[in-house]
Amino acid sequence: MSVGLHITYEDYLHMIEAGAFDTMREKRIELIHGELREMAPPGPSHSELVSRLTHWSVLKPPPDRVKVRIQDPIGIPELDSGPQPDIVWAQPKSYDDHHPLPDEVLLVIEVADSSLAFDCGAKANLYAAGGIADYWVVDVQQRTVHLFRQPGKRGYGQRLTYKEGQQLSPLAFPQVAIDLSELFR
Repeated sequence: MSVGLHITYEDYLHMIEAGAFDTMREKRIELIHGELREMAPPGPSHSELVSRLTHWSVLKPPPDRVKVRIQDPIGIPELDSGPQPDIVWAQPKSYDDHHPLPDEVLLVIEVADSSLAFDCGAKANLYAAGGIADYWVVDVQQRTVHLFRQPGKRGYGQRLTYKEGQQLSPLAFPQVAIDLSELFR
């Protein structure tokens, strides 16, 4: 029987610093519950939606109150996890000594094409257990956004789905809305 090696979040950071993944530059990996997971390469639709969400994220919220991070990790050390969401709205400060932690994260957005089940299942449970208050999954195929709020150790207490024609606002900035018809145009 083979058993995988559990990697702690701290070990993962040390491995990155030591260059352990330098030969894997063409691959995107993330640490989920102590396990290294390879991420699927983004397709054109995924990339276009990330670009549109990036544009909205940079232009709409007050720039002095949000730091927008694109396809960069956040840290959930107590769960030995360093996921790499597509978009993170974090508190506006320097992160040169650590990745944003859940209490510094205002919004996490994942764009899902082939990863919808994982993003709405295991990853949603990870973010909920870590205390991420506002999590969105943009479903490329169905042209919907799954919204997750009210995090707890057993998952999110609120799960809603928004469709084209509807608007959606982050918890941290209810005055900042995105029109899903514009997102999926």
